[in-house]
Amino acid sequence: MKFNIASLPGDGIGPEVSGAVVPILNIIGDKFGHQFSVQEYLIGGAAIDDSGNPLPAKTLQACKKADAVFLACIGGPKWDNGKVRPEQGLLKLRSELEVFANVRPLIMFEKLQFASPLKPEILAGTDFIIVRELTGGIYFGKRTRGNLGSNEEFATDECKYSVKEIERIAKVAFELAMQRDKKLTSVDKANVLETSKLWRETVTCIGQQDYPEVELKHHLVDSCAMKLIQSPSDFDVILTENMFGDILSDEASVLAGSMGLLASSSVGEKYGVFEPIHGSAPDIAGQGIANPYASILTIAMMLRWLKLNDEADTIEQAVSKVIEQGVLTCDLDPASKVTTQQAIDTVVIEINKD
Repeated sequence: MKFNIASLPGDGIGPEVSGAVVPILNIIGDKFGHQFSVQEYLIGGAAIDDSGNPLPAKTLQACKKADAVFLACIGGPKWDNGKVRPEQGLLKLRSELEVFANVRPLIMFEKLQFASPLKPEILAGTDFIIVRELTGGIYFGKRTRGNLGSNEEFATDECKYSVKEIERIAKVAFELAMQRDKKLTSVDKANVLETSKLWRETVTCIGQQDYPEVELKHHLVDSCAMKLIQSPSDFDVILTENMFGDILSDEASVLAGSMGLLASSSVGEKYGVFEPIHGSAPDIAGQGIANPYASILTIAMMLRWLKLNDEADTIEQAVSKVIEQGVLTCDLDPASKVTTQQAIDTVVIEINKD
């Protein structure tokens, strides 16, 4: 089979970790008889520097024509004070492609329990997925700045959700729960926010009507944030809106010991964007020490979305074996001298063994 992949290296460590895309897809293609054509395009700060636009028309068009999109990371202090920000490109990409569901699995590697701030006995049995609504809520609401008089400024950010938006993301989470342990935790702030009250009502209705087999629980976001640290193994699938999901998924990433281990997918009815969650890490950019495992596991998620499950399994098993062998970058082992490229090469070798 032939697949066209749009690769968006972005900023910071992005060009380094996205270096895994071509060699990993090449070895998978050789092993399973596929052809992957990978083309790179600008986004974020790199695109601003080139054209002043964080999402050039050429990049957007290529993403719409591709079978899948790999996005490494965007942003950095260089663009923090500009009128045009790298994040604007990312938000527009998500909106244009209508990728409304962000799925972030938490993968725990036994070899790396020492890297987590939590005790092994608390982490035992932890295996959950966060499903975050991605194109609605406060990040996409109207923003205002004004003056109340006497030079006192004010600002507002609108948070808005429709029943349709909530229903479609809820169905994604319920379907995942059906494939796992049939347990779903929906997170909101229904004791305060009107949008959260609608969220809870809608999710409850979907569960009762279409997924009665799934055990549905509702958690207030502040309570959920505490329980993620106290007893993370209690969760299976977590469903939440955009801003809450952004915060909780970053909190959950710490459990694994490093953001450099965690992949994510942002999917809709037609398009899929696949992105490691670690961000651009400008403090280590260009040093060749960034952890590429999140990017490699993101490639596996991309292949699974393309219905290439055996291929995805092969990549995930290879990463697990390499980590068990102790091939760790310095975010996992401060004494390690393993480079980004060495880690990528070791995974390629492992895939090629079988």
